[in-house]
Amino acid sequence: QWLSDRKKRALQKKDVDIRRRIELIQDFEMPTVSTKIKVSRDGQYIMAVGTYKPRIRCFDTYQLSQKFERCLDSEVVTFEILSDDYSKIVFLQCDRFVEFHSQHGHYYRTRIPKFGRDFSYHYPSCDLYFVGASSEVYRLNLEQGRFLNSLQTDASESNVCDINPIHFLFAMGTAEGKVECWDPRTRNRVGLLDCALSSVTADTEIDGLPSISALKFDGALNMAVGTSTGQVLLYDLRSSNPLIVKDHHYGLPIKSIQFQRQLDLIISADSRIIKMWNKDTGKIFTSMEPEYDINDVCLYPNSGMLMTANEAPKMNIYYIPVLGPAPKWCSFLDNLTEELEENPESTVYDDYKFVTRKDLENLGLAHLIGSSLLRAYMHGFFMDIRLYHKAKMMANPFAYEEYRREKIRQKIEETRAQRVQLKKLPKVNKELALKLIEEEGEEQQLTRKRKQKNLPSLLKDDRFKVMFENPDFQVDEQSEEFRLLNPLVSKISEKRKRKLKILEELEAQEQEEEEEPEGKASDAESSESSDDEKGWVEEVRKQRKLLRQEEKVKRQERFKEDQQTLLKPQFFEIKEGEEFRSFKDSAKKQKLMKKTLGDRLKLEEKLGTLNVSDTTVGSKQATFKLKKSEQQKKQQEAEKQHRQERRTLRRSASHLKSKRGRGRLFH
Repeated sequence: QWLSDRKKRALQKKDVDIRRRIELIQDFEMPTVSTKIKVSRDGQYIMAVGTYKPRIRCFDTYQLSQKFERCLDSEVVTFEILSDDYSKIVFLQCDRFVEFHSQHGHYYRTRIPKFGRDFSYHYPSCDLYFVGASSEVYRLNLEQGRFLNSLQTDASESNVCDINPIHFLFAMGTAEGKVECWDPRTRNRVGLLDCALSSVTADTEIDGLPSISALKFDGALNMAVGTSTGQVLLYDLRSSNPLIVKDHHYGLPIKSIQFQRQLDLIISADSRIIKMWNKDTGKIFTSMEPEYDINDVCLYPNSGMLMTANEAPKMNIYYIPVLGPAPKWCSFLDNLTEELEENPESTVYDDYKFVTRKDLENLGLAHLIGSSLLRAYMHGFFMDIRLYHKAKMMANPFAYEEYRREKIRQKIEETRAQRVQLKKLPKVNKELALKLIEEEGEEQQLTRKRKQKNLPSLLKDDRFKVMFENPDFQVDEQSEEFRLLNPLVSKISEKRKRKLKILEELEAQEQEEEEEPEGKASDAESSESSDDEKGWVEEVRKQRKLLRQEEKVKRQERFKEDQQTLLKPQFFEIKEGEEFRSFKDSAKKQKLMKKTLGDRLKLEEKLGTLNVSDTTVGSKQATFKLKKSEQQKKQQEAEKQHRQERRTLRRSASHLKSKRGRGRLFH
């Protein structure tokens, strides 16, 4: 923004992102702020007004550059292009002046009685209708060059107005939230809509009375109304109830309403967001939130191009191919969008690496937080990918060696996978894993016979993966619960232990020779007796006897340890103001606390601290005497002794009487 043209061109040569930008119209901007933007009816000229200083700029789309610029005396509230090109323009200014411009420049200037807010041009009669801070609608006839009788309305003020392009009905939105419709031929009001009442629904929260801030006709029967509280109401002129009410949920006044007829969309905008939604269902088509506040939105006719005037020097241009084709003066945009769809380019974040605060500490780059090299985003930062690679190489210089070793290990594993694989058991819970493998083999044989689907194995399930990796999940076979619940585990475990020994020997041979052992051990499976069920009771009895013997041994060991340990005396500190009586007091208190409320009341009655008496009404009255602490008793005794001493020392004053009037004391 503050760079000169020469520096901008130099920056374009260096920066790739700037070179990728498409500047459709050269210097399509205002010095500070743009307020209104419109397109001429022939589509060749785009006109925009803004500040500062107040001015109008006209851009020629055929030349893709600015055609002329004119400065004005005061800021423009709104303007209208009366001709097909830029030859006839009318400006409504903030100081009540109406200024007319022709092709060569300023043509005429007049003034209206009250401050104006909007105006519309009635083509059949060549009348300009001005609404503003007045109850009247001022009419200026351009053919006769004089003001006509104004229209007297019921509103205190009017904000916006519009004229239907088909039957030329004049409509105006008031500050009270109503829309008045007038017939220009008879100059009588033909309709009144209470939009403020209709805009309040169950889902909307409104602060204050909604006034009308935007108004737009579509065809002969449809009209869209925007309120100052952020609602858009679509009306059929034959009904007083809205067809649909759309809320922007921002509570901001609606600035602009446009109709897109190809897809039956309504484009409504407040200062923060532009929303496109279906006028039949109200479903959102898309929305855009520019960086700066929006002042006006203009839809280029019969295309998918959208232009905005906003609170920034640059005026934005958006092209949405779904809405329609590109205008003929920038038809190359269609080719560009097709190429972008076929060849998706790298996003902005491809050249950056997202790192968290912990990653920065590991790389030793925590001191860069707050500098321009890191850009804060969500719970971390974006940093240049080249800086990240350099810092990673410095923090871990042997990363390539580790990567090389890992690749070699993967290659070896791939070659080993081609050999005949032995059953590798996990490090933790080997016997349990062997049991699951045997059960899985038996189930597979059954499912093949029955032609059923195989169930997933616990060894392959990620949810039970930790059970065979973490030593904390090792099954303790010496525990009491395990031995009582599994009485035959000893016999079954013997068979599995033999298998484990055979597998461990085979794995050791494979590690030493790195070759597959030929043949299989013939003694891998041993015959088992079929009388396991008969010895089940005997096995349980044996396990219980063993558990009892172990408990006796543990008790003897504890007893020996208790005899060897010497108990040391413990000392307790008594609080100030209390006397130590005995340990029985604390025991009595604990017993008393365990008793019920009824037992405690009986005990208090015996001691005299509680008195229960019947009242005249029939209820019972209980009075308690709180126990006094030793310190309070001592204080009361000291006060009692002090009073007795004062009584003995006090002298009477009865002998001090007057001589004249006996019985009267001195005053």
